[in-house]
Amino acid sequence: MGKIVAVGGGDMREGETLPIDREVVELTGRARPKALFIPTASYDSVEYWEGFQKIYCGELGCETAVLYLLNLAPSEAELEESILSSDLIYVGGGNTLKMMRRWRKLGVDRLLERAYNQGTVLAGVSAGAICWFSYGHSDSMAFYHPDDWSYIRVKGMGLIDSLACPHFDGETDGVKRQQDFLRMVRRHRAMGIGIDNHCAIVFVDGGFRVIACRPGAGAYQVYKDGQEVAVREIAQIQELRPVSTLLQV
Repeated sequence: MGKIVAVGGGDMREGETLPIDREVVELTGRARPKALFIPTASYDSVEYWEGFQKIYCGELGCETAVLYLLNLAPSEAELEESILSSDLIYVGGGNTLKMMRRWRKLGVDRLLERAYNQGTVLAGVSAGAICWFSYGHSDSMAFYHPDDWSYIRVKGMGLIDSLACPHFDGETDGVKRQQDFLRMVRRHRAMGIGIDNHCAIVFVDGGFRVIACRPGAGAYQVYKDGQEVAVREIAQIQELRPVSTLLQV
C-alpha cells in the first residue's frame, strides 16, 4: 500500500487546510517535490489551479503543474509523463461522477494506480478524496439537476476498500450529509468512513492516522450494528495503526 491523504473538505486556496497540505508535501520526502494538480471535478477551473499554485508553490515550495482533461484529450504518452513523473498528485473537489467517467475514458485511473504503486503521494479533497475509495457519497447530481437531486453512490478506484463520505459534518444546498450517509451505509451494508471538513485520513504503507486542522473536526467509522447504524469517532493519535482496524469493527 502506498500513500494517500483523503481530505474531507475545506478551502485549500484560502489556506484552510494548510497543515494538512504541509503533511502531503512532507510525505514525498523531497525538498522541492513535483506537485501535479488535477481539477477535472471542477470542470478544469483555472481559478482553482491558481489557488493550488498559491499554496503548493508559493507557501510549500513545490514545483507545480496542472493536468487539464475536459477540453483537451492528452495522448497516452502525455498522460504518462504528467502522472508518472510527479512526486505528489492532488485532485480537486467538484463533480465526482463526471470526473470518474472522464478518467476511465482516458485511462487516467489506471495511471494513477500505477503512480500509487510506485510511491507517488496521492491526495485530494471532497471528490478528490472519494476517488481513492471503492465508493463515495456524492452530491454530483446537484450539478445536473440543482432543483431536484439526491445524493448518490459513485464508484471510485478502490485503493481503499470502503464507502467514503467527505463533508461528513456539512451539507449541500441545505441537505445534510451525515443522515443521508447513514441511510446509504444501511442500504448497502458497507463499512463507511465519514470525514469532516478540515480533517483528513492519512494512509501510509498499510497504516493510517487521522489529522485535523480545526478543533472538533474528526473522522468516523459508520457501520451496520444489528438493525441500527453506528457512528464511532476514530481517535486522533500520532502513531500509524493498521488499515485493517479501520475497515472492520
